[in-house]
Amino acid sequence: MRSLLCAERRYAHQADVGEHPASCDTRSVIEEHSGPTIRQARPEEYTGLRRIEFEADRLFSSVGIGPFTNDDAEDHFDQAVLVLVVGDPPVGFVCVELVDGNPHIWQLAVHPDHSRQGLGRALVEATCKWARTERFDALTLTTYRDVPWNGPFYKSLGFITLDALTPELHAIREHERAIGDDDFGPRVAMRLAL
Repeated sequence: MRSLLCAERRYAHQADVGEHPASCDTRSVIEEHSGPTIRQARPEEYTGLRRIEFEADRLFSSVGIGPFTNDDAEDHFDQAVLVLVVGDPPVGFVCVELVDGNPHIWQLAVHPDHSRQGLGRALVEATCKWARTERFDALTLTTYRDVPWNGPFYKSLGFITLDALTPELHAIREHERAIGDDDFGPRVAMRLAL
């Protein structure tokens, strides 16, 4: 049933019917994961997750990036197919949408007070486990190529930089350019085969 629900979500997302899809079952990720406690976010936590995102964004100033333009229109939680958090209350999260039929990490953020503890890695690993369970064959994202906790971090997890972009990834990259993200440094789209 879980795979059927997620298949319906993929279809509905691709057809852009404008409805919030039903949630996929994340019990296998939560129950079988060893390490930090990771769970599905509750909708009432989304505002707090945005605060974590904004705090994590401040770290970019240490490498000469920012400040970012934070627009409420960039809040992707309501369109997400998966939002996982670490901690209760949350200290980090991953927000995943479907892009070109595959899960796409829209945002991975850990509050700076809890960084360098493997929480980001654990969130990505839990996302990969969920994606495999749901029978997706890849996971994508866009990121800064040279920022240590961006491109090099994802490369260490097995992501590769894409030269040719799918239509929706191309649109994401165009949007990032339009809002000035590329002004801070080279950005890339990356993919992890599952």
